[in-house]
Amino acid sequence: MSDEVAVLTFRRVISDLFSATLSAISRSIGSTAVSAAFLVTALFVAALCAADPANAAPPLAADPHAQADEAGLATLWEALWHQSGTPTRLVRWEQPVRWRLSGRKLPAHRDVVLRALNAVSQETGVAMIEVGSDAVPETVNLRIEIVPDTALEDRQPCVTTLDFRSETQIDGASVQMRERDVSRCAHHEAMHVMGVRGHPAGKTVLSYFPVRVDALMPLDRALLRAWYSPRMQAGMTPFEALPVLAQEWLALQPDPVAAAMVRDRFFTDTVEAMRAYAEGNGDIPAIIRRSGKATPEGVRVGRGEMGYFLGVAYLEGVTVGMPDRDKARQWLERSASIGNPTAQARLAGMR
Repeated sequence: MSDEVAVLTFRRVISDLFSATLSAISRSIGSTAVSAAFLVTALFVAALCAADPANAAPPLAADPHAQADEAGLATLWEALWHQSGTPTRLVRWEQPVRWRLSGRKLPAHRDVVLRALNAVSQETGVAMIEVGSDAVPETVNLRIEIVPDTALEDRQPCVTTLDFRSETQIDGASVQMRERDVSRCAHHEAMHVMGVRGHPAGKTVLSYFPVRVDALMPLDRALLRAWYSPRMQAGMTPFEALPVLAQEWLALQPDPVAAAMVRDRFFTDTVEAMRAYAEGNGDIPAIIRRSGKATPEGVRVGRGEMGYFLGVAYLEGVTVGMPDRDKARQWLERSASIGNPTAQARLAGMR
C-alpha cells in the first residue's frame, strides 16, 4: 500500500473524532504525512487512556475490508495514468486484433504469448487472430517481437507502443519482450495492448511490483470488462471512465452497500486531489513518482489535461455529483488559457 493510501485509510478511521486536527497536522508537515498519522495515533491512544472509563467511547477498529476496497479503487484510478505523469483518455480496439509473433526461439514462447492474448480477449470480447509470416503486412495490426536479452533496458525488459490517429481508437500496436522475460511480461504487455496504459500500485499484473505475473488477477479482469463495456466510449476522460470502472469493482465486493460508501468517498477525495493537482498545488499519484519515470513535461501537460477533465466532469455531472455549468466553465477556461486545444474547443461549444 502506498503512503497516500495508508494515510487516506487512517483518516477514514478517525475522521469523526478529530478530522480538523489531522487535517491541520497533514497540511503543516506535507511529505511526512505518514509520520503524522503515527503521531496522531499515539495522541489518540493517550487520550483514550486518560479519559474516564465510564464515559469513554470504545476505540474505533480499522476495517481491513474497507482498506482493501479503497486500495482497489485507487488501483483502477492509477490505471488511467501514463507513467510520464499524464492522465489519459480511454483508447481501445474497435476491430479484431490480427497479431504476428516474430523474433527468437518462437516455439518456446508462443504458448505463453497465446495464453496472455486469449486471457485479455476473453474479458474484452475482442477477437485475437494469429496471422502467418505470409500474410500481407498491412493486415497485421499487432506485432509482437521476442528480442535478445541484451536489447532494451534492464529496468524496462518489455515495452508496448500503441498507434492511434486520435486518442480514441487503437489503430495498431507493437510489443517487444526480452527472451528471458517473456513469462513475466506477456500478461503485463497484453493489458497494455488492450489500451490500459497505467502501472498501478495494487494487485494487478500491470504493477511494477506485482504479486503475480503469469495470469490476470481479479482487478485486471474487472478493469478489462469495464474498459470494453458498452457503457464506455472511446475517448472518455478519466472522470467519465471512473464510474464505469467502479461499477465492475463493486461487483467484486462482498458487501455492496458498504462498498458503495467507500466508492462515494473515494470519488470525493479524488476530485479534491485532482483540483489541487490541476491548480499546481497537488501531485500525481504516488506510485508514478515511485516508478521513477515521471517527467516534468509529462506532469506539466497533465495539469492542463486535468483542468479539461474537471471541466467535462462538472459539465456532465460525472464523478463530481450534480452538473455545475459555472464550475465547468471555470475549469475549461483555466485549461484553455494554458493552451489545451480540447478545452478551447469544448469552451467554444458552450457559447
